[in-house]
Amino acid sequence: MTERDLHFYEPKNGHGLKHDPFNAIIAPRPIGWISSRDKEGHVNLAPYSFFNGFCYTPPIIGFSSTNWKDSVANIQETGEFVWNLATRDLATHMNATAAHVAREVDEFKLAGLTPVPGKLVNVPRVGESPVSFECKLTQIVQLQGADGKKANAWVTFGEVVAVHIDKALIKDGVYQTALGRPIVRAGRRGDYFEITQDNMFEMIRPD
Repeated sequence: MTERDLHFYEPKNGHGLKHDPFNAIIAPRPIGWISSRDKEGHVNLAPYSFFNGFCYTPPIIGFSSTNWKDSVANIQETGEFVWNLATRDLATHMNATAAHVAREVDEFKLAGLTPVPGKLVNVPRVGESPVSFECKLTQIVQLQGADGKKANAWVTFGEVVAVHIDKALIKDGVYQTALGRPIVRAGRRGDYFEITQDNMFEMIRPD
């Protein structure tokens, strides 16, 4: 193996680069485009770049929020939320919902999106999104460092209790990931990738 010229650093002492490479290295990441509602009925829609799926049975997804934001507060209050697939066609709409606005501001209206009532949860999904998961809260976990010190970040987990999929994305009974042209987070302040069919390849597991 050829020896590499490595940039080494300990995060607690700083990275020494123009941009923190952490979230560019862990990339691409699916976008947690989360809609929620508080007890008073105010609706919130916001994207989170630390998001993924964590369990098949029951199906569980989760997103991490730096700081205690409206989405987390709403979900703690009501126990419900919806995840919406962010696609290339919806990229600018998704980005608009990242704006820091007052809690009573409706991001659906702000971004020109259509709220569609959920079937099993009292939270709207994004009507323009081809895939949505209705979720029930399972856990909110505050993260902590190796030293046990609490971080200013919370991971919200939810069980998927209802799924909406545009039938145009299903071919011969199989969901086609690339057909929806989902976008994924890369790094820095605004880097994204679009998933396309020509960038996909298949590997069958050896077992």
